[in-house]
Amino acid sequence: MTPRTAHDWMQAGQAVLVDVRTDAEREWVGFVPGAETAAWKQWPGMALNPGFDAAVQTAARDGRPLMMLCRSGVRSIAAARRATALGLAAYNVLGGFEGDPDEQAQRGRKNGWRHAGLPWRQG
Repeated sequence: MTPRTAHDWMQAGQAVLVDVRTDAEREWVGFVPGAETAAWKQWPGMALNPGFDAAVQTAARDGRPLMMLCRSGVRSIAAARRATALGLAAYNVLGGFEGDPDEQAQRGRKNGWRHAGLPWRQG
């Protein structure tokens, strides 16, 4: 789903936005106020997070679908697949938080949550 659709569903209470980035990414790059957190991978070594399943099950406790958000929309695909395998309804937010790299390999200028002008905060 597009970032705009994810935001609209979140605002309407139709679904839960789940940020699957690491704590460090959210701290350094920015985060979406009101999003649940369930890191897909974590440091050291970006290993799969053994607490992921429990975190997404908690996020879906009221039966609403989950919308997975990562940096660029890649990790969130795997996270949505895992949530679906757990029996949860889950979607991927296209372009993620930062979007795809542009011609100069810079993020935040081409698709994604921030580029769409949706609410986010730093620090």
